[in-house]
Amino acid sequence: MVEAPGKALRRCPYPGLVSGESGLKSYKVVTHGCQMNVHDSERLSGLLEDAGYVKAGPEGDPDLVVFNTCAVRENADNKLYGNLGQLAPVKTRHKGMQIAVGGCLAQKDRETIVKRAPWVDVVFGTHNIGHLPALLERAAVERKAQVEILESLETFPSTLPTRRESAYAAWVAISVGCNNTCTFCIVPALRGKEEDRRPGDVLAEIEALVGEGVIEVTLLGQNVNAYGSDLGDREAFSKLLRAAGQIEGLERIRFTSPHPRDFTDDVIAAMAETPNVMHQLHMPLQSGSDRVLKAMRRSYRQERFLGIIRKVREAMPDAAISTDIIVGFPGETEEDFEETMHVVREARFTNAFTFQYSKRPGTPAAEMADQVPKEVVQARYDRLIALQEEISWEENKKQVGRTLEILVAEGEGKKDDQTRRLSGRAPDNRLVHFTKPEEPVRPGDTVTVEITYAAPHHLLAEGPALAVRRTRAGDAWEKRQAAPAAKPAGVLLGLPKIGAPAELPLAAPAGGACCGD
Repeated sequence: MVEAPGKALRRCPYPGLVSGESGLKSYKVVTHGCQMNVHDSERLSGLLEDAGYVKAGPEGDPDLVVFNTCAVRENADNKLYGNLGQLAPVKTRHKGMQIAVGGCLAQKDRETIVKRAPWVDVVFGTHNIGHLPALLERAAVERKAQVEILESLETFPSTLPTRRESAYAAWVAISVGCNNTCTFCIVPALRGKEEDRRPGDVLAEIEALVGEGVIEVTLLGQNVNAYGSDLGDREAFSKLLRAAGQIEGLERIRFTSPHPRDFTDDVIAAMAETPNVMHQLHMPLQSGSDRVLKAMRRSYRQERFLGIIRKVREAMPDAAISTDIIVGFPGETEEDFEETMHVVREARFTNAFTFQYSKRPGTPAAEMADQVPKEVVQARYDRLIALQEEISWEENKKQVGRTLEILVAEGEGKKDDQTRRLSGRAPDNRLVHFTKPEEPVRPGDTVTVEITYAAPHHLLAEGPALAVRRTRAGDAWEKRQAAPAAKPAGVLLGLPKIGAPAELPLAAPAGGACCGD
């Protein structure tokens, strides 16, 4: 949500938020973790701008820093408290500065955060992000830290104001929470049971986004293809894909992250038969060993997983499939690990997001016997990475010579300026760097190119562009640049790893997919 500063100030319902010569306070949201956190951060930004804040520029210290945290990885606590420690002297010299901590780690640690970092002003959880402006005002008036954690969802986040980081691609949450009980994952305890949005509400949001110029949406859920369990319709997700596919002007539909247990034939058919649903799938494996999968409480086995992969490729031979894998789960033997390597060879993933098992207090796996020694986990992890790199490169080489339409992205190519290239995503979500066309091209436009070179993690198109198509999304991006507001940070087109707002001079945020999938 972007408004003229004057309008935002007039609407400000919290007088305590007004300061400085400009009459407006600045904010920065720092996002750690998964796509759902990025979605929530866009809502937090929208709420703050609705309350009269403006997004901070690259210079100077913001008046408010909000950390939207992740609790999936073991080092999440160290990352947060390290960042908070670095902010303490900044707050001392910046009179009136406030610090808020939200997200999954806040839901877990609660009052512990203000005990360990008493300079924090507000702690809020995953179920009450809409309360942030009021909590900030209360903390300022009472000069006392405010800790508010709710145990169930009060307002679906998608109904809140939003400030999207991209003019051409958007996240749309179709559900929140998770009904699974994976022994390694703390997310269900922090996000709660699954709650589904009504299909009409989801479609209305997508139509509104398309009206604003968006041409790509990603449907989000902790277990996205379980959508409908709360509505009493087992085929609700495939029906939603088909219905979204009918929205005029919507060119690309993606979703993340599904669960193999709920990945049914009707979903595969909807993907194959709906032209604007991309032939790209992120399917978390976690382990290839049936014994380990049982210990993880993953309700599928190796045969079921590989069966899904075969069915997807039969329906969509060009499908690009990625995955998540955990190495070193408690009790994992060399034989178990070799089963994972076998699945990786058979499935031939385009890429894999691999994690060394990380203990999370409060999860059953943290108390399991036979924790695998660190050096063993590292050696297995290195072998898995080497295998997947080889497969990723081989699969990408198959793209050489193909003609692809690339959706031009902002912030995808770190070396674009030096190489005189632009970057974007192919329909199957592969990252493509291509020669900059002679005519002007904007993020959100599309460029048709021929792939000339493949690396394990990207493709190159070194020849001239075959076609350039200016789009409504490019128009929306151009309009946003002309608006009197801070330039938005880049957002990556694709999954599961996504862009996040630019960092303060603190530790970098974590990326990647949620382990709650």
